[in-house]
Amino acid sequence: MFRKIAFGLLVIATVFLALVTIASFTNFNDWWIRLWDYPRLAIFTIAGLLFLVSGFTLRGKRRWVIAGTLLAVTLWQGYRIHRYTVIAKPEVQFIEAGAQVPADQCFSVLSLNVLQHNRQYGRTLDLIRRYDPDMVLLLETDQGWVEALKPVSTRYPHVRNVPIDNTYGLVFMTRLPTDELTVHRLIENDIPSIFARLRTPAGRRFGYIGLHPRPPQVGTDTQERDAEIAVGARIAAKAGLPVLAMGDFNDVAWSDTSELFKRVGTYLDPRIGRGFYATFPASLPAFRWPLDQIYFTEEFSIDRLEVLGKVGSDHLPIIAQMCLAPAVGERVNEEPEAIEGEDLKEANEIIEKGIRTEAREEVTGSTDGEREKRNREE
Repeated sequence: MFRKIAFGLLVIATVFLALVTIASFTNFNDWWIRLWDYPRLAIFTIAGLLFLVSGFTLRGKRRWVIAGTLLAVTLWQGYRIHRYTVIAKPEVQFIEAGAQVPADQCFSVLSLNVLQHNRQYGRTLDLIRRYDPDMVLLLETDQGWVEALKPVSTRYPHVRNVPIDNTYGLVFMTRLPTDELTVHRLIENDIPSIFARLRTPAGRRFGYIGLHPRPPQVGTDTQERDAEIAVGARIAAKAGLPVLAMGDFNDVAWSDTSELFKRVGTYLDPRIGRGFYATFPASLPAFRWPLDQIYFTEEFSIDRLEVLGKVGSDHLPIIAQMCLAPAVGERVNEEPEAIEGEDLKEANEIIEKGIRTEAREEVTGSTDGEREKRNREE
């Protein structure tokens, strides 16, 4: 009896793992399909373990069918995530010792989804005090968070508070020289994003994008999320400046949408060949995935990248030490992935599908200057 029950559970698990893997092959953006982009590591691990179990315990045709299916699932999921392991070649090398990059070309950045209902304010304030980053992006900030952050926000001459109680508020703070700092509603009017033109202490100009699109949710699709990510890629492509992009993308680094974002924006990903740098969910270390992203164009180099400890949120903070020294970046970084022939067309189609009527003019019909002027919040 026990063997029959165990075999039945193995069959059910195999069919389930095969179906969710096949679903992730498709281009459909329904929430229950795109949801399976996230736990690829967990699916890879479970399928691999069950493959070993079936290979050692089953006999005859059953073994070949079940073990073969599980092996196919394991190989495919491993292929999708392998670039975020040490077996892949790093796309970005850390600045080598003795590179002598001037300190005034470097700065530190911190990104954290604080979890709106997390009221352990002191842990986040202590985090900011301890690391003292030059630039901070905090997401899911409501008015309570804005008030609680005042003891540290006074350290920064440039602050933009957008308190919203829908879990999409944000706070952006920087001590870097700032030429422009604007809040945009790219796709949905209740979801803000940050766009800035900043300068390193040495005066080199660069663009910054902070995003927090809506995640896949029951009963909805991912059109708006994918469109907002695609807009971020297109802005980088047109910026004419080095660009740094950070935030909670509510998407994993290995998804088709993130890979398109990376190609269209000519971004590099410092996690490739180095590790997942997984940030969510904070309470489940064995099942975390990289939901909080950091990308930059090839002019940047990186001296440090670290996921920090828990601060009461369901996300973990991510911090990086960046340098904008193009000669160094050219030496230590790989070339960005080439834009494929259909990439720009696909990005534009994603934007058109995801955009809402009230935002259509802002994204598709306006010049950058006109759009920034309308979206500027004083």
